[in-house]
Amino acid sequence: MTQERTGVATVKGNPLTLIGPELKVGDKAPDFKVNKDLFTEVSLSDFAGKVKLISVVPSLDTGVCDAQTRRFNEEAANLGENVAILTISADLPMAQARWCGAAGVDKVDTLSDYKTNSFGQAFGVLIKEIRLDMRSIFVVDENDTIQYVEYLKEMTDHPDYETAIEAVKKLV
Repeated sequence: MTQERTGVATVKGNPLTLIGPELKVGDKAPDFKVNKDLFTEVSLSDFAGKVKLISVVPSLDTGVCDAQTRRFNEEAANLGENVAILTISADLPMAQARWCGAAGVDKVDTLSDYKTNSFGQAFGVLIKEIRLDMRSIFVVDENDTIQYVEYLKEMTDHPDYETAIEAVKKLV
């Protein structure tokens, strides 16, 4: 049976139900399958040996998600080659590509959870009511152990960018 968590997230104060487990620092990052484009799937193992900053956004076409993705794209240059920055949303891959082109975002891998919601369920961020992924940040080390987690309580809030970046810097 799929785990459902209530009372842990809201959008503009309205309660949401998250599907999947609440992951914690020290947990092994669960595997997932997301789409790079309509036909190409990638999983956690495609980033093996790298530190992964996983930035989860509901949709790139909203203000906070836009700002979050741009911020991590800017930070990418300072983090080195051993860091993969993944932005995961339930947007269609074509919409992600269009948004990245328009925004000039080129250092972040945008990946789509639209097809199976595999990432959302594995990381406990799939919003039952609207089938989008809840804003969150995960930093996963080169051995796929979670070293930092931020599940945002309110969807419209910004994550703690500085603390997430510091968590990555400690690993490289």
